[in-house]
Amino acid sequence: MNRHTARTVASGLALIVTVAACGSSKPAAKPGGNPGGDSTTTKASGPTTIGKSEGSLSVLAWPGYAENGSTDKASNWVGPFETASGCKTTVKTFGTSDEAYQMFHSGDYDVVSASGDSSLRSIANGDATAINTKLLTNYNDLWVNLREKRWNSVNGTVYGVPHGWGANLLMYNADVVKPAPTSWGAVFADGISNHGKVTAYDSAIYIADAALYLSKTKPDLKITDPYALDDTQFNAAVALLKEQKKHIGEYWSDYTKEQSAFTKGSTVIGTTWQVITNLVQADKASPKVEAILPKEGSTAWSDSWMVHAKAKHPNCAYLWLNWITKPDIQFQVASYFGEAPANLKACDEKGGKEHCATFHASDTAYYDQLRFWTTPTAKCLDGRADIKCKSYDEWVSAWDGIKGS
Repeated sequence: MNRHTARTVASGLALIVTVAACGSSKPAAKPGGNPGGDSTTTKASGPTTIGKSEGSLSVLAWPGYAENGSTDKASNWVGPFETASGCKTTVKTFGTSDEAYQMFHSGDYDVVSASGDSSLRSIANGDATAINTKLLTNYNDLWVNLREKRWNSVNGTVYGVPHGWGANLLMYNADVVKPAPTSWGAVFADGISNHGKVTAYDSAIYIADAALYLSKTKPDLKITDPYALDDTQFNAAVALLKEQKKHIGEYWSDYTKEQSAFTKGSTVIGTTWQVITNLVQADKASPKVEAILPKEGSTAWSDSWMVHAKAKHPNCAYLWLNWITKPDIQFQVASYFGEAPANLKACDEKGGKEHCATFHASDTAYYDQLRFWTTPTAKCLDGRADIKCKSYDEWVSAWDGIKGS
């Protein structure tokens, strides 16, 4: 595992989605239709056959998702793909979901590995095309809990093929933080106990973490979906985060910086990923750390492969989708990147059982405690038709205010 760049988030799609083009090469199209909901019936979409390889493929990916041996000679699944498919593959990596959205919007890439926060924006914008899952040889082996969800499908049409996922956990220095925390209240209501040594994820989507906590501790707010917040709910979450800001030592988006902060002891508690916990625990110079899924549950991320609506190499794109979802390749990527694989047959690979247990790959009880990143939209995702919710750009503006407060 060698992951050098972390993700920053906030997603998008709905009848009303307000998303700035942020200097992209063409204006964003206005989305139509309804917000993406978990699908019960998949509609037939996309091409009906995979044609002859065009000889080339352009991949846009999170670092670690499309390795060709240049970072680590032992990690190379792009090279064998080129040999098997005849598709000479170029890979461009990105560091944040916003960056991925803008780069994919350029039309320069055939496929992208998108988190739920950027995937829906690309669907709404018309950049992502519908995918014919009947052409995907491994699709039925992908965990059903990741297929046809609101972050990768809309109204029964699939736009994203599940790749891997992970939860946002609470990590703490067990030698300093006592008693051991069981709740997100340790970084919200009780942040003062570790003043200056609290950390949090540096992204507007982190507002959902505060909303999730409030949904359990302030039932009068009636928050049913941390990504669907009306004025009152949103203002409560923002107020909580502004109060938390007083105790934050530093925010993180690069996982190596959080790893370093815990190792040095400058940070003792905050949100994290399982892979970061594993790395800190493996460092003999680090203090003793533990990570938990708090009693309130947590937010989480799930990544999906998407094909551009104007992909120059659509056949190679489908060949890639079939390659990257193979059990052995899924295990290689999940091990290198530090996540749960979408293809549960990856757990049958050598070392897969232990890896899948660590990352809860098929743990439904664990999964059910998670609320996966989904784009906040003006049309409330929780079904309230008579209320206007805060859209993604409003979350971004509020996050800037929180950090500046």
